[in-house]
Amino acid sequence: MTDKLIIFDTTLRDGEQSPGASMTKDEKLRIARQLERLKVDVIEAGFAASSNGDFECVKAIAEAIKDSTICSLARANDRDISRAAEALRPAKSGRLHLFLATSPLHMEKKLRMTPDQVFDQAKLATRFARNLMDNIEFSPEDGYRSDPDFLCRVLEAVIAEGATTINVPDTVGYAIPELYGHFIKNLRERIPNSDKAIWSVHCHNDLGMAVANSLAGVKIGGARQVECTINGLGERAGNCSLEEVVMAVKTRRDYFGLDMNIDPQHIVAASRMVSQTTGFVVQPNKAVVGANAFAHASGIHQDGVLKARDTYEIMRAEDVGWSNNKIVLGKLSGRNAFKQRLQDLGVQMESEGDINAAFTRFKELADRKSEIFDEDILALVSEESVTHDKEQYGFVSLSQHSETGERPEATIVITVDGKEFKGQSDGNGPVDASLKAIESHVKSGAEMVLYSVNAISGSTESQGEVTVRLQNSGRVVNGVGADPDIVVASAKAYLSALNKLHSKADRVAAQG
Repeated sequence: MTDKLIIFDTTLRDGEQSPGASMTKDEKLRIARQLERLKVDVIEAGFAASSNGDFECVKAIAEAIKDSTICSLARANDRDISRAAEALRPAKSGRLHLFLATSPLHMEKKLRMTPDQVFDQAKLATRFARNLMDNIEFSPEDGYRSDPDFLCRVLEAVIAEGATTINVPDTVGYAIPELYGHFIKNLRERIPNSDKAIWSVHCHNDLGMAVANSLAGVKIGGARQVECTINGLGERAGNCSLEEVVMAVKTRRDYFGLDMNIDPQHIVAASRMVSQTTGFVVQPNKAVVGANAFAHASGIHQDGVLKARDTYEIMRAEDVGWSNNKIVLGKLSGRNAFKQRLQDLGVQMESEGDINAAFTRFKELADRKSEIFDEDILALVSEESVTHDKEQYGFVSLSQHSETGERPEATIVITVDGKEFKGQSDGNGPVDASLKAIESHVKSGAEMVLYSVNAISGSTESQGEVTVRLQNSGRVVNGVGADPDIVVASAKAYLSALNKLHSKADRVAAQG
């Protein structure tokens, strides 16, 4: 058994299934490059057969990333597998990830197939995939709630057909650590050819135990791959958190005895990038990457840390990418310094024109804000990528009046397909008035299901980052906007969400 733990990141596939967390191709590429800097072993770039957009994303990432294996999810049928293999063709190292439900509930209610039909399909699909690519992963969806005898039969067959990784998902987050660990161990002991494949775990966080279950699968079950996401991003309660698994295994190497390729100094940068791209704010007390993860408020704790850090700190903040020197640029900084900082943050622009446009926006921000933080740069670049994509709605200007005892009013100028339009409205507050001013012209009919404000850095001069979640005709999207003026940030976020609604990008939900 290998003493190396493979880190399989599915932020761009399973993480993206969070309501409203879908990303553009440029955003996915930016995150994939950061994952490569983090030295993630396998990056699941998407579900190529689900849409043309996802196909193009997988293909673009396969072309750009050289140091990580690029993976695409596929249902266990020839069409999905062929489409995924085509998208992965440019990859230096590629992997096909097949999935097929094996639990009685899923087979009967979802697939409407008999166990024998599922067995045959799993076997034939793996054989078909193995003829296209050497690196094949098979996942029995809802594996933890499957009958062990049937699961052993299926997994033995797919290994015989050439599956090189076997992933056992806890698709609905039902598992308990000790039970899940022994479940994996039992499968490996009962299946005669289990040593011919690397075993993997993929746990959801519905009961808050995704990380604990994954680590039990590693320690008790002998799994040597963990499937996880940055910040634990994912549908419902999310997935297993990459940063927590990585730092648990590194901090407690005395217990796990495993090595990893991961460079943890890039963890915080990856966390910030995913949070700002998707609009899913990291809670302050989140382990490893939360703003308070290394803060000590208790006087006794502070005294202990000042005398010896290891009295209350089991890992160093700088080891995962936290730095006391957060201020990087100001209004006197030049283009080369800005370009270098983009590279340091893992941001790659498509052309010099894109860099110049982003630098112009940086200078505009620097005139309004004396200190520019890493988070400001990432927010600026995210906004630039949306503008660059020539979306239907664009922000031009906003004026609003708010006075105690008077009803606020707002006037906004936006572009619709390149033409300027003005909207006016009053509201319960300046934000409400501004968004109603947008709707007075757009008339989207969308329902707002979330409005969230987050300070990008820690002062009153900070940019405000606003997340708006809209729902319309069954679609749920997130829009993110950043600006030192929180009302302007709100308008930008609302327009961003409207653009995503307008794009009508079809996605097929897949869960493993």
